[in-house]
Amino acid sequence: MEGGALWSVWWIWLCLAIALGLLEIFVPGFVFLGFAVGGLLVSLILLVAGDLFPLPVLILVFAVLSLAAWLTLRRLFALREGQVKTFDHDING
Repeated sequence: MEGGALWSVWWIWLCLAIALGLLEIFVPGFVFLGFAVGGLLVSLILLVAGDLFPLPVLILVFAVLSLAAWLTLRRLFALREGQVKTFDHDING
């Protein structure tokens, strides 16, 4: 394998996506989950398209897909404008 060809292997991107998804469990906020979705999509692109893309293109695709995933997750799961989390009862009482 050439130096740049190592990053063109789909399962390396899949492992990165799984690791980032697991990291999201410990650091909430959909930050790492967006990166995990981006890594998963890049691994699927490489699985289908093969070794067509050099590493800089893969990193650019990863960044764009991760940003799009993060924005989508934020829109789907964030509190709406003006909403506040309130509690009706005290768990200590």
